[in-house]
Amino acid sequence: MPLTPEQHAHPTQQQLSTHRTVSSIPRASRYQQSECPTVDAQSDNWVYPSEQMFFNAMKRKQWAPREQDMKTVVPIHNIVNEMCWSQILEWERMHEGCLQPKLLKFEGKAKQPSPKARVRAMVGYQMPFDRHDWTVDRCGKQVRYVIDFYQGKRDPANPEKPSFFVDVRPALTVEGAWDRTRRFLGI
Repeated sequence: MPLTPEQHAHPTQQQLSTHRTVSSIPRASRYQQSECPTVDAQSDNWVYPSEQMFFNAMKRKQWAPREQDMKTVVPIHNIVNEMCWSQILEWERMHEGCLQPKLLKFEGKAKQPSPKARVRAMVGYQMPFDRHDWTVDRCGKQVRYVIDFYQGKRDPANPEKPSFFVDVRPALTVEGAWDRTRRFLGI
């Protein structure tokens, strides 16, 4: 029988937590709750991965995670995702007809820089360390957002504190371009 994502699919020297945290991000009903372990039965919100799940996923993607980092990395991952959702909600407020957009799916595209990231790199800016595309259910309409994740500037007073910048925007479709234009012009 295959291992569940919470089980130790990769050997570890220390015990990693299998506790999962419920996010504030509502999940669109793409699956039945019983089919998908990433949704909380009480709230229908997405559920973040446990330390063990995160470690397993990084190993599966052939990264080199360190077990001792999981206690720090997983909460940062969760906070950054909450920041992304908050910024998506800012964009979604432009569309008054839908009071509760929901996240339908997300896709990591770390090896596929967005066109904006490539242009920024050509003029000397750093490339993002990750990219995600999130698809939001806007009351029955699927809307894609592009998220570039950048390393932020370090605080000289607290250089060990991680710093991130996320560039969240609608994908460059006709409607997404219109939303970007409206925001740029303040209309």
